[in-house]
Amino acid sequence: MKLAITLFFALVMSAPTIYDFKINSLDGKQVDFSAYKGKTLLIVNTASKCGFTPQYEELQKLHELYGDKVKILGFPANNFKGQEPGTNAEIAEFCKANYGVTFQMFEKISVLGADQHPLYAFLKEKTGQEPTWNFCKYLVKPDGTVKFFNSKVKPLDPQIVDAL
Repeated sequence: MKLAITLFFALVMSAPTIYDFKINSLDGKQVDFSAYKGKTLLIVNTASKCGFTPQYEELQKLHELYGDKVKILGFPANNFKGQEPGTNAEIAEFCKANYGVTFQMFEKISVLGADQHPLYAFLKEKTGQEPTWNFCKYLVKPDGTVKFFNSKVKPLDPQIVDAL
């Protein structure tokens, strides 16, 4: 247990900015977040079998309308009532077939709990908030400020669009 805690803090502390993370996409290719330096990011924990799943449509629309202002990064997670049971390949197919998703999707991770991914530990440290359900959003500005939006705030809500 002590080793796990030490490794956890080492991972979080080794990523002093959002741009220091390297995470695999749904197709297994490593994405270096340094490529997003200077850009606004909208990080969203997603799920395929949730009442909020239709937000994929608005996320895609946000990507199409404001892709020059914000990069949308989707992170499938199975933390809430098993609402993302699929494999990475199944998730990719679901997103493409049902919502035409073309924004960046990442491999399935855990967004809270003992196995919380270091990215989400970082976001929690920055905001004091962790996801309360699927489709919570973190808006990360180039200056490092991070704002949390709960699941009920839709991607095209003025709170998000005006903050871009």
